[in-house]
Amino acid sequence: MNNKEGNNKRGGSRPNSSRSNSNKPKPPMAKRAQGPKKVKPEVKAAQEAAAEKLRKQNQPAKRQKASDEIRLNKYISNSGVCSRRDADIYIQSGNVKVNGTVVTEMGYLVKLNDVVNFDGVTLTPEKKEYILLNKPKNFTTAFDEGQEYRNVLELVRGATNAKIAAVGRMDKNTTGLLLFTNDTDMIRKFTLPNQKSSKIYQVSLDKNLKFEDLEKISKGLVLDGHRVFVEEVSYIDNEPKSEVGLKLRTANVKVVRSIFESFEYNVLRIDRVSFAGLTKKNLPRGNWRFLTDQEIINLKNT
Repeated sequence: MNNKEGNNKRGGSRPNSSRSNSNKPKPPMAKRAQGPKKVKPEVKAAQEAAAEKLRKQNQPAKRQKASDEIRLNKYISNSGVCSRRDADIYIQSGNVKVNGTVVTEMGYLVKLNDVVNFDGVTLTPEKKEYILLNKPKNFTTAFDEGQEYRNVLELVRGATNAKIAAVGRMDKNTTGLLLFTNDTDMIRKFTLPNQKSSKIYQVSLDKNLKFEDLEKISKGLVLDGHRVFVEEVSYIDNEPKSEVGLKLRTANVKVVRSIFESFEYNVLRIDRVSFAGLTKKNLPRGNWRFLTDQEIINLKNT
C-alpha cells in the first residue's frame, strides 16, 4: 500500500462523526412569557367606578322608611338590652325575631306595634330614660298624701314623654338625690334589700348624737326583725354633733329615720347627698339632669 495514500485516508474527515457542525445555524430562542400589561391608575379608577355604578343599578330599590318605622337595631338599643353594634351581631346570628319570624337582614325596618323577640325575651320599644333630681322639700313620691304636698313628678314633667317612676320613696321633709327611670329592671334592682350600691345621707337631729350611740349604730342593728348593716356613720365636720353622716346600702329613707328613732332621736331633716356614686355636683336644689352614658353603665354594674 502506498504510504501517501494511507496517510490521506487517516487524515480525512469521518463521514459518521457525531460532532455537530459549528457553522450550522442555531434555532431561534422561544420568547419569554410576559405578564399582563399594567393598567394605568386613572383607567383602573374609571373601571371600578363603572362596575360600582352597574352594581347599584342591579340592586333593588330601598324601601322608604315610614314615619312610624324604626331600624331593628335601634329598636333593640332603645329597649336598653344592648348597643346598636351589639344588636347587629345578635341579628346576624339569628337571635332576633319580628312577629315570630327570624330576621337577619341589616337595616330591617319595624313598626312600633311589631312584636320583637330578642334572644327569647319580648322587647318594648320605649327608649330607657335616666333622670337625676335634686329634690327640694314639700314634694313627695306618694300619690295619696292629699293636695297639700305636690308629687315629685311635677319637677321632671318636661324632661321626657316616657312613663318614668322614682327609684325608692321620699317624704316631704327628705331632700337630695332622687333617680327617675322607665327601666323597670333598674327600679327593681335598687329597691331590693340585698342590693350592693351605697347611699350617703346627711341627717339633722333634734339633739346631739351621743358618741356611745354613734358606736352602736356603726355596728349595725335590728329593725322590725331585719338586720341593718351600716357602712359608716360619723359627725359632720365643722357642724354641731346633731349633724350626722350615714352611709348604707338601702334606698329606703324610712330605714334611715328608724335608725335614729330607735335611739330616741327625732329626725328633723334627711338629705341624700350621694346615690350609687352619683352626687349633687353642679345640680342645684330643684333641678334635674339626664345621666351620662358612663353613669348608666356604672349603675348597671353596681
